[in-house]
Amino acid sequence: MWIASKKVHYRQMRRIVILILLLGVTLAYAQERYRQRGGRGRSSERGAAPPQGVEDATWENDPKFQKDVFTFVRLRYTDGAGWGRWRGGRWDTDYPDSDKNFSYRLQQLTSLKVNPEPIILDITDERLFDYPWVYMIEPGALLFSDEEVVILRRYLLNGGFMMVDDFWGEREWDNFYEQIKRVFPDREPKELDIDHPIFNCVFPLKSKPQIPSIHHWYAYQGTGITWERPDAETPHYKGIVDDKDRLMVVICHNTDLGDGWEREGDNIEYFREMSEPKAYPLGINIVFWAMTH
Repeated sequence: MWIASKKVHYRQMRRIVILILLLGVTLAYAQERYRQRGGRGRSSERGAAPPQGVEDATWENDPKFQKDVFTFVRLRYTDGAGWGRWRGGRWDTDYPDSDKNFSYRLQQLTSLKVNPEPIILDITDERLFDYPWVYMIEPGALLFSDEEVVILRRYLLNGGFMMVDDFWGEREWDNFYEQIKRVFPDREPKELDIDHPIFNCVFPLKSKPQIPSIHHWYAYQGTGITWERPDAETPHYKGIVDDKDRLMVVICHNTDLGDGWEREGDNIEYFREMSEPKAYPLGINIVFWAMTH
């Protein structure tokens, strides 16, 4: 069963990498598109009002290439804090707006062909191996089953990539660390230096961004405080690599890129301060790096 799934995954990954290269996702192209558009193409003037929802975030891809598009895949997991794994658990934080908004921006600002319909998958879903990039949010109380540990390890070592986002403080880090060490007991998450290409492969970032939820931003706007807890003042971006030094996992700790995507239409200043210069550029960098390495 899993052998067949792995073959599908390899084919899908090769198609998408080739597609990216053929379509020419380049730094100059993406930066120019980003400079020109401030709000879903409604104006060519930078700083135009961001969208007010996701109802208009739809587009069509060539039917001949429906299987050769990037799909935003959100992982559903069991929350050990009692939220379970169904609707209402932490795994669905910012859903669906963040997933749809990011998918739109990715196809708007780059040449990558993107599925307008993000999906949710359990780690145990056989379709997992069809998709080379997955997103996990708020893993501060994450609890993997033994079966999920085995499958996730196999997925990542066979070429998959996971982005982990939006958890804060030492307690949540300790829990996530314990769970990811079950997946990779012999691999240690390492801090990524700002010179790592993931911070500049498409959009150059001069510092590691810390993006608070919009509610926290409202409360502390103008103070310079972007951390959500006293023990979360410093944003951390850590990576786990395979035996060939390929980055398999990017861990975004003490920051919340997902809210920067979800809330871009709620407040124009939040959009200009957090979504436009930080959340989207880094998210696009991560996808680009994952899909070309």
